[in-house]
Amino acid sequence: MHFDLLHTDEKSNARAGELHTDHGVIETPIFMPVGTAGSVKGVHQHELKDSVEAQIILGNTYHLFLRPGLEVIEPAGGLHKFMNWDLPILTDSGGYQVYSLSGARKITEEGVRFQSHVDGSYHFFTPERAIDIQRSIGADIIMAFDECTPYPCDYEYAKSSMHMTHRWLKRCFNQFEKNGPKYGFEQALFPIVQGSVYKDLRTESAETIASHDAIGNAIGGLSVGEPDDELYAMTDHVCGILPKEKPRYLMGVGTPVNILECIAMGIDMFDCVMPSRNARHGMLFTSEGIINIKNKKWEKDFSPIDPNGTSYVDTAYSKAYLRHLVRAKENLAIQIATIHNLSFYLWLVKEARKHILAGDFATWKDQMVPKLSNRL
Repeated sequence: MHFDLLHTDEKSNARAGELHTDHGVIETPIFMPVGTAGSVKGVHQHELKDSVEAQIILGNTYHLFLRPGLEVIEPAGGLHKFMNWDLPILTDSGGYQVYSLSGARKITEEGVRFQSHVDGSYHFFTPERAIDIQRSIGADIIMAFDECTPYPCDYEYAKSSMHMTHRWLKRCFNQFEKNGPKYGFEQALFPIVQGSVYKDLRTESAETIASHDAIGNAIGGLSVGEPDDELYAMTDHVCGILPKEKPRYLMGVGTPVNILECIAMGIDMFDCVMPSRNARHGMLFTSEGIINIKNKKWEKDFSPIDPNGTSYVDTAYSKAYLRHLVRAKENLAIQIATIHNLSFYLWLVKEARKHILAGDFATWKDQMVPKLSNRL
């Protein structure tokens, strides 16, 4: 696995590159649809590949560990074969669930004890266990086990947590190097920068993460409720420290505007549940702004969801038809809306890449950002 940096925009730090994996080449910048339990909700795998044109998707270590469990995934030959997906997969480590399950877990130096949301059973994740589970799931890119701190976060807690994450990282790399991949293809371990919204902590963490010389690096602990100006300040600062020749993954971000602004700072990889989750509630992202398809104003609007054709559903379904499906609570509504939103996100990063390579990304971004925030 390796990363080729092809071009950097002259008026920003936006980059176009290629991340080569055994399951295919990922063209960056890239957005990765979230498939929590081995499925992107509402979308068939062939639609992800052929309609959405996803190049890589995510799986969730915590959820896959609980259901269906390694006793099912391993004999299936790993997650790729189990879910019939032959392109790259990235798995998170379960560290975000440490954050989100704050009422049902206990953190110690050794690891995290947590209670299953499925059946109430108790489990214990150590850095070593998180690596072993991800080896068994079989993702191309696996993440280091970390603690994602909340926002707001006390400085001393953020500092202590960051140092523990760094100690856990050493254990992750030791375990990763001790046990090889199980399914005949290479896996890469990405470490994660933490430090909340404190510049000195982010500096220390980014320097520590860079020192491990991993194939790629991630930035975590953002998009957890902090204002956008804090998100951008920390992202820009960390991008100035992480090595330019390695891909940079900003975890859990975000809105279309967030993505374009962070691409301009030098981020290469994104994931977020927003396009699929919001689709299930009738919120659609388009190149002209945001649509609440439940609104009566769309009842007799027979125009495409996005007039600029950012998804294949724009040639097949009108706003009026999708509104009807949503109001009637038809399952097809979720499918069409999710495919549209994911297609739009993939369209957006592909357009960004095109403009980076053409040399006019900054101008294009400045034109797009005001439109993307419009409420139509």
